Amino acid sequence: MTGKTHIMGGIAASATVAYFTNYDPLAMMVSGAVGGLLPDICHGGSKMGRRFPVTSRIVNTLFGHRTFTHSLLFLAIIGFILNQFMPVEAITVGVLTGMTSHILLDSFTRNGVRLFYPFPLTFRFPVTIRTGSLVENIVVTGFTIVVIYFTITFIWVY
Repeated sequence: MTGKTHIMGGIAASATVAYFTNYDPLAMMVSGAVGGLLPDICHGGSKMGRRFPVTSRIVNTLFGHRTFTHSLLFLAIIGFILNQFMPVEAITVGVLTGMTSHILLDSFTRNGVRLFYPFPLTFRFPVTIRTGSLVENIVVTGFTIVVIYFTITFIWVY
């Protein structure tokens, strides 16, 4: 999936969680966008990889692409770190929600993800989406509609 899909997926998922909880919607959506990009720190050409090239190169050298950073283990480690050092729970939940959306979205690609890393099992859904395809653009449009809906709802309520 492309960066825009991961950003909008993270924002849409976080907005949905914020709608059904008492977490601050703005904190959730901003942190969801960051979380939506974070797993791709392992890829030098990604938005995160270009922003943090040294870190990206190290992570890619150690683990490769779509392995450790696309796993439940990485999600748990980031959750533990955020719970220790992040005083705003909405940010922690937003980042983890965005990361979860990223992993789920990449599970719809042909290459899938190593969800149970370090075990060498690749997880992917039976129906896959080609990166940059019309279907992916339709998915991004759907996420955008969800974000607009919840943003209007949040403004109306608050």
